[in-house]
Amino acid sequence: MKSNTEGDANNRIHVLDKATVNKIAAGEVIERPASVVKELIDNSIDAGASDIRVELKGHLPWHITVIDNGSGMNRSDATMAFLKHATSKIQTIEDLACVSTMGFRGEALSSIAAVARLEIVTRQKEEVAGTKVVVQGGELKGISDAGTAAGTAVHVEDLFYNTPARRKYLKSKRTELVHIIDVVERYALGNTDVSFSLVIDEKMILRAPPARDLFDRIVQVFGSHIAKFLVPVDFKSDLIGISGFISKPELTRSETDLQSFYINGRSVSSKATSNALRMGYYTRIPKNRYPAAVLKITLNPKEVDVNVHPSKNQVRLSREREVSDTVREAVENALKQALLVPIVERKDSTVQEMFETSTPEMEINNIIREKPKSYRATSKDTQRRLKRTDKRNEAHNHKSGTSALDDITILGQFDLIYIVAETKEGILLIDQHAAHERILYEQVRNSKNSGWQELLTPATLELGLKEKVLLEEYIPYLEKFGFAISEFGANTYVVTAIPSIFGILENTDIVHDIISDILSAGRIKDETGVYENVCKAMACRGAIKAGAFCSLQQMENLVRQLKLTENPYNCPHGRPTMVALKRKELDKMFGRTG
Repeated sequence: MKSNTEGDANNRIHVLDKATVNKIAAGEVIERPASVVKELIDNSIDAGASDIRVELKGHLPWHITVIDNGSGMNRSDATMAFLKHATSKIQTIEDLACVSTMGFRGEALSSIAAVARLEIVTRQKEEVAGTKVVVQGGELKGISDAGTAAGTAVHVEDLFYNTPARRKYLKSKRTELVHIIDVVERYALGNTDVSFSLVIDEKMILRAPPARDLFDRIVQVFGSHIAKFLVPVDFKSDLIGISGFISKPELTRSETDLQSFYINGRSVSSKATSNALRMGYYTRIPKNRYPAAVLKITLNPKEVDVNVHPSKNQVRLSREREVSDTVREAVENALKQALLVPIVERKDSTVQEMFETSTPEMEINNIIREKPKSYRATSKDTQRRLKRTDKRNEAHNHKSGTSALDDITILGQFDLIYIVAETKEGILLIDQHAAHERILYEQVRNSKNSGWQELLTPATLELGLKEKVLLEEYIPYLEKFGFAISEFGANTYVVTAIPSIFGILENTDIVHDIISDILSAGRIKDETGVYENVCKAMACRGAIKAGAFCSLQQMENLVRQLKLTENPYNCPHGRPTMVALKRKELDKMFGRTG
């Protein structure tokens, strides 16, 4: 009888060849250059390395090298290391129940080798000579002796050379670099006794020598400007232990980029843990703001399934609800014990002297500057924001035509978020922030430079390495809109002017937030995409806020401006600006038949 795997001209289903299978499988593990760095660092840590060096050379996707001083491999192991599911970490299926190593699936080197040109140079301490293994597209090309230091160096070049579709979807060089920096920083925070270096084209970008404790490592990675706002966490229950640091309520971001979670030493992406962290702050921080955190969770390995995804950054917890509740309780306790009075600081006078002439009023402002408290927009602030967009409307011609906003009567404001209006057919609810965001977006997009205003007191931005790399890419675009940003020191920038749409700048968080918004927006294909991204970020940050009181006149003004836009029905991010509830639907809800 003929096997159904042998193939037939009439068959629609056939078995893929081994090379194609390996490339598909490799795509689950190796998504981008950062994936290569992650998997190789995993191997270095498992090899007991105390010094790990990551080097990038050339153009995207770079020649990537990861060098460690770990245990190294003998000739036989080095020859087998790139084979699929070849691993020294586990031997039987039972071992999966208590995995303690970073790697264990035996997929990292084989996946890299399937989509790149790979070279492994390794030596164990007791050996005289090392071994060099060359693999290309998953095929072994050569094995030879090599003179090398004890440990392992893995060289990866031409990533995705044989899978051009995947290579085409890489993002910009700086965006991919941000992902690599994120990987190195997370491993550095999770392994304080290991030295980490990141070198790009022979230039040292990040250096984190072994630290005395986690706090010192946080200073190395994020800087003292972040570390000084941290609160220690030390909590134990019958189920888990939680240690690390969280930020005081005055330090937040618009995204979770300053959050790192570790379960039994493994860096994990956990939405449940992030939500539990946020819940621990309760009303201490505004909506849509996220605290910084480096939290290390320890629990019985049998309670954790690390074999969820080939990337190994996702885990499944058998008692996830209990773990989340404990994280929330640990955060609450840490905040209760901390002194949360906003910090008063002496501002760096050197920056001031560069950009301004001192006056008595400015001297007072320079000496003492209180960190901003939670901000709730006032009616005057709302009026200023609406007035700025209203003036721009007067200077331009606008479309005319029918709209859902015709012939409506505004009744009031609900929960300081929604405008309630009556129509001929029922009720219209308008999201005030989304509506003003749409107005601003179209104005900024159409005018590009909406004017700028010089800051009397230049704003100083102390950035992390990821933020710095991203900001350098966007500075030319931000300058087109009215930002004036200058480098001042290794990781410090000074903002001397901002677009006029922002009015009075309450604090420099708005620049942080714009950068964070841009980073979280995903792939930027070209200059047009970058331009759109900046427009959206500026509109979001310049619009009136949810939670801002609006008078009847202000609501009428906002609706009038919204009616003049090209698309009054959606904010630039796609959310609806308004929702209609017709009379017929109301009658059904109340069971009215006549």
